[in-house]
Amino acid sequence: MRPPFFAVISLFLLAAPAAAEAPPADHRETLAALAEVLGQSHALRQACAGPDDQYWRARMMRLMEVERPQGDWKAELTGAFNAGYTSRRRLFPVCTPASRRAEMTAAARGRGLAGKLTQGARGDSAAVVPDAMAPDAPSR
Repeated sequence: MRPPFFAVISLFLLAAPAAAEAPPADHRETLAALAEVLGQSHALRQACAGPDDQYWRARMMRLMEVERPQGDWKAELTGAFNAGYTSRRRLFPVCTPASRRAEMTAAARGRGLAGKLTQGARGDSAAVVPDAMAPDAPSR
């Protein structure tokens, strides 16, 4: 016996990627801000660890895999990451105590944004920030 048409369509809709539409505005703004912070962190870490360090870029790639953005939303996230990278690369082209402080500031902002995202997803105030978004890079 063949399954009813409605059941087949329901299964298809459940399996279809949710990325076809952008997330709600507040979630979208937070994700774009997080992408920018990841770009900043990438530039700041590379200033001290060298251009081969891809720690924060790998986390951005993981974010893109999870969110699966399309079209303008994909361009917005990519643009935010690149803007963050460019802004910090311009200000901190080499490793200095100031670049280390900027890295810590970016990390704190990123933790706050990630907490906001998890809080919204969980619907409560217990912000749990997962640290397993991408493979760990060797310590600097």
